[in-house]
Amino acid sequence: MDITAAGERRIGWAARSMPVLTALGERFGVERPLEGLRIAACLHVTAETAVLMGTLRAGGAQISLAASNPLSTQDDVAAALREYGVDVHARAGVDRATYYRHIDEALDIGPDLVLDDGCDLVNTLHTTRLDLLDQVTGGCEETTTGIIRLRQMAAEGALRFPVVAVNDTRTKRMFDNRYGTGQSTLDGIMRATNALLAGRTIVVAGYGYCGRGVAQRAKGLGARVIVTEIDPVKALDAALEGYDVRPMADAAVVGDVFITVTGNRDVIRAEHLAAMKDGAILANAGHFDVEIDVRALSEMAEAVNLGIRPNTDEYVLPGGRRLLLLAEGRLVNLTAAEGHPAAVMDMSFSAQALAVAWLARERGDLAPGVHDVPEEIDAEVAMLKLAAAGIGIDDLTREQEEYLHSWRVGS
Repeated sequence: MDITAAGERRIGWAARSMPVLTALGERFGVERPLEGLRIAACLHVTAETAVLMGTLRAGGAQISLAASNPLSTQDDVAAALREYGVDVHARAGVDRATYYRHIDEALDIGPDLVLDDGCDLVNTLHTTRLDLLDQVTGGCEETTTGIIRLRQMAAEGALRFPVVAVNDTRTKRMFDNRYGTGQSTLDGIMRATNALLAGRTIVVAGYGYCGRGVAQRAKGLGARVIVTEIDPVKALDAALEGYDVRPMADAAVVGDVFITVTGNRDVIRAEHLAAMKDGAILANAGHFDVEIDVRALSEMAEAVNLGIRPNTDEYVLPGGRRLLLLAEGRLVNLTAAEGHPAAVMDMSFSAQALAVAWLARERGDLAPGVHDVPEEIDAEVAMLKLAAAGIGIDDLTREQEEYLHSWRVGS
């Protein structure tokens, strides 16, 4: 089987678990909400993303796609997408310079709209591709790390066009961040190490929506879970959920597996690495490879055994202690595993597709800045997913509607 055919089979398998996005593709094919628009996208080049690209193309868009992580690209999917007419600039395992060159090439389409996962494409537009900024009328951001960067840009008055925070919808935070990240992160760790997690101490750095999902899944597999946090409210939440909450300096001494999922840099630093036990596993589930200080780890090591297992590098420290770094410190769930299950991405990408169509209609009326996805889109995605799963819910009666909208009715 050639690479394109393999990619087509992989995409077809993903589409089986993405009924909502597939149905939206059929609707878009009739309504054509993106007719004539050029879209530059920087997303993980996976089978699930391919289904999204098909939906947007059905809506009339011309698309140029780059990868948002050089280790997550599925080359067979990229080949199939090119056959489908998507201009793909991505290849698995490229270096940093090539990664940014691919983003530049994707932007050469001269986009009207942009889709981003981590803000690297939007950042490139605002730093080295200023020539294209005036024609970009809006964008969507898919992940927490990207929203953090975009809100900072907006606060400084640097963001030149409206961006919709797809990441911040209730459906994505619940389904994608919690259930998707929780399952796929542990899947990646187990594939890379074949380690038994039951009975081991797993340290989860960050108790946001993603960290909460990782902690829940680790607990469900029988692990003892320690949570580290900088936010007192999130730390209290974790403690009331029954997790052991402590600073990273204390957790470093006792942890067997460390998972960073914060969106910030240097969460695990040299002083933490120096305190870890022999055989500790280091994994990152945050978007960028900055949460674990890999440079410090390299400088501390007396020897490095690369590829001791697929996606596992062994760093030998003075005294013979060995630390295992997974996926080079990049996204372990997309590098060592296949990312979120397709059923999860069905909801995330359905929200993305509807948000893009909404943005195409409204972009002329939106000011530069970060905008929430309209609540009705979030509710529509949830209702479509429930319908696809054969799940029914109640409707409000007329009396209930009146009660909720009146302050005159008491007890």
